[in-house]
Amino acid sequence: MFEQTFKNIDDILHKDAGCTSELDYTEQSSWLLFLKYLDALEEDKATEAALEGKPYAFILDKPYRWESWAAPKGADGKLDHNAALTGDDLRDFVNMKLFPYLHGYKQKASGPNTTEYKIGEIFGEIKNRIQSGYNLREVIDLVDELRFRSQKEKHELSHLYEGKIKNMGNAGRNGGEYYTPRPLIRAIIQVVQPQIGQRIYDGAVGSAGFLCEAFDYLHKKHHLSTADMETLQKRTFYGKEKKSLAYVIAIMNMILHGIEAPNIIHTNTLAENLADIQEKDRYDIVLANPPFGGKERKEVQQNFPIKTGETAFLFLQHFIKILKAGGKGGIVIKNTFLSNTDNASTSLRKLLLESCNLHTVLDLPGGTFQGAGVKTVVLFFEKGSPTRKVWYYQLQPGRNMGKTNPLNDEDLAKFVELQKTFADSPKSWSVEVAGIDKATFDLSVKNPDGGEEVTLRSPEEILDEIAVLDAESAEVLETIRGLL
Repeated sequence: MFEQTFKNIDDILHKDAGCTSELDYTEQSSWLLFLKYLDALEEDKATEAALEGKPYAFILDKPYRWESWAAPKGADGKLDHNAALTGDDLRDFVNMKLFPYLHGYKQKASGPNTTEYKIGEIFGEIKNRIQSGYNLREVIDLVDELRFRSQKEKHELSHLYEGKIKNMGNAGRNGGEYYTPRPLIRAIIQVVQPQIGQRIYDGAVGSAGFLCEAFDYLHKKHHLSTADMETLQKRTFYGKEKKSLAYVIAIMNMILHGIEAPNIIHTNTLAENLADIQEKDRYDIVLANPPFGGKERKEVQQNFPIKTGETAFLFLQHFIKILKAGGKGGIVIKNTFLSNTDNASTSLRKLLLESCNLHTVLDLPGGTFQGAGVKTVVLFFEKGSPTRKVWYYQLQPGRNMGKTNPLNDEDLAKFVELQKTFADSPKSWSVEVAGIDKATFDLSVKNPDGGEEVTLRSPEEILDEIAVLDAESAEVLETIRGLL
C-alpha cells in the first residue's frame, strides 16, 4: 500500500510546475512526511501521558498541527472537506503562515539537539515548491494515509524512502552526492564493527546512510535493554551537513529508521578550526563518504595544517583529528589520493601512516557510484599507532558496474570474510610500510598477481543500459518542453 502511495505522490508532483526533478519530489515529500510523523509522535506521547494521569504540552500550537490545517477530521474519522483548506487558500496558508511559524522554532529552542530546533532549521532552509494548492491538497491527503505506529510500518516507510534517495542520486543535478550504495556502507560497518556505547560520527552526512545503517547493525546485533535503546537514540549517532536539502533528508531518513531526534547539525564542517577540537569533541568511530572534487576557499583552508583546496583531503584531516585515540575510521576517498605527487597529498599520506594504523584499503571498481566516473577506495584505519602493514583488496565483481548492475551485498562478502584475517588471495595482498618510498609515501594499488581484469559486458547489459539512458533523455526532453 505504501509503495503505491509514494508513486501517486510523485505522479502529482510531476504535474506541478514548481517541481522539476526527483530532487524536488524527495524534498517536498520530506517536509510533509516530517509534519505527519511529528503529529503521530505527539499523539503517542499525549496518549502515554494521559495513561499516566499527566498533562502533555504539545510542541506546536493547535492551528499549526497536522490535524488542524492538513487533515481535519469529522465525527466519522474521515476528512472534513468543509474545514480542510485547498487551492490558493491552502498554498497561501502554507507559504505565509505555516512555514514562517515553524521557522520561528529555531529561536525558541533550548539547544540544537532538540526537536524544536530541528523544526526551525528545516523550515528555514526549504520552501514549499508545490505551486498548485489543489496538487498540494492531493499530496497531503495521500501523506495522511501513511501510518508510523508500528515498527513494521516504519520499516516499510524507511525502505521506500531509501528508494527515493537512491532515485534522487541517479537524477543528476549533483544528486549522486546524496547516495552512497548501501551494500558498500554495510560492508564498511561490518569491518569497523561499532559497539553499543561508542559515539559514531559522519561530518559529511548527506542522506545519513552511514548512520542509519550503523543504527540497523547495532539494533539487530544485540538484545537491547531499555538503557541500550536510550543510548542508541540519544548518545550514539552524530552528523554535520552543509547543504539544506541533504540536511532535511538526513533528518527524515533517521526518523524513519527509528531515531526520534537525530543529532544532525546544519553547518559547514570544514569551517571549524582543527586547533579548536578538544577531547570532549572526539568520537569513537568515523564513517563517511566526503564530497570530492570540491574546492574550498582560502579562509577555510586556513583551518587546516595541510593546505589544499580539495574538499575530501580537508575532510580526511578533520576525521583524523576528531577521532579519539584507539578510534576507528572507514572513509571513502578518490583513489588518486594514494598516489598523487603534490605536496598536500604526500603530506596527508605521511600524516595518516604516522598517526594511524591504516590496516586496510578496499579498491572499488569504476561505476560503484552512479553518475560519478571517478575511481574510489575505502580507507580503514585506527588512530594512535603508526602503520606497519597495509592489506589491500581489489574488488572485481566480474561485471561492469552501472545503474542496471549496481553493487550488491554478495559482491562484498568475500572482502568482509578475508579482511578478518588479512588473508592473501588473487584479489588481496599486503604491503610492508618499511618498503614504501619515504619521499612520496606512495600507496598505489598494485596487485602482485596482475592488474585489474577487463570484464566485457554482455549484449543484454549494454541494451539495458541504453534503455535506461533513453528513458532519462526522454524525461529531460519532457521537462524542457514543460518549461517552454
